[in-house]
Amino acid sequence: MNKFPSLKQLHYLVTLSETRHFGEAAKKCFVSQSTLSSGIQNLEDLLDCQLIERDNKSLVFTSMGEEVVVRSRELLARSQDLVELSRSSGDGMEGPLRVGCIPTIAPFLLCDLVQEVNRLYPKLNLLLREDTTTNLLAALRNGEMDVLILALPVEINGMSSKVVGRDAFKMVISKNQAERVSVPLRYADLPDESVFLLEKEHCLTEHAVSACRLTTKEKINPFTATSLHTLVQMVANGLGTTFIPQMAIEHGILDNQNLVVIEPPGQAAFREIGLVWRPTSSRLKTFEKLAEIVETLL
Repeated sequence: MNKFPSLKQLHYLVTLSETRHFGEAAKKCFVSQSTLSSGIQNLEDLLDCQLIERDNKSLVFTSMGEEVVVRSRELLARSQDLVELSRSSGDGMEGPLRVGCIPTIAPFLLCDLVQEVNRLYPKLNLLLREDTTTNLLAALRNGEMDVLILALPVEINGMSSKVVGRDAFKMVISKNQAERVSVPLRYADLPDESVFLLEKEHCLTEHAVSACRLTTKEKINPFTATSLHTLVQMVANGLGTTFIPQMAIEHGILDNQNLVVIEPPGQAAFREIGLVWRPTSSRLKTFEKLAEIVETLL
């Protein structure tokens, strides 16, 4: 009879991969260090291969060990979906739901979303995480999140998705500078290095540049900001112009600022807002109802 690895052994291995320290991994797994070490050793014996190179001061995952970690994360995520299968027998709108959202959406949506979910489905408990698209997608694949609210298009590597709305891009510029540019705006009329953007970790930069057809790189300032609020402050101080999503404007990000809102050059520019989840998840009914709520808020 074939013997199979236990989920507990896989969990030990994945946690050790994340911490790279036996003691820290044991604490996270709520077991003793010897129990964790023994569990991983038993896993190596079962698989008949070395997963970790050990000495008294450090550990290194072998190439096979790294591959087993990747597959273990997938198995653990699927096991989480299996545990949640029983919840799908009803309407699915109860219990915890781990929702991830990117920083250029979260401040302008999540508060309203929580209030509306509490009103309509008081038994559903949203557990929120704000992070970059890359980190959230990794957490979703690993089973750490149930569903994400992202700006699309983005590479989701086999995940399922549903578009729930559009969010227009606007350009903002100080009133003093606005008096020196003609409307409709042409990028050619802007000074070099006068367009400020977010760091590359934020997908809004790529979406805005693409949607607004900004192809002249000399117009982009090399300095990048960490948040939309920083961009607004830079522009408000007369340093240039930037792209701001309509949802942020509607939620007051430009309030009490000496700024003018203008349309970007070309056709109407926008990003799509969508929900993303694992195709193996059994909570499709939950995601569909959540999508309906988000759609009403956009």
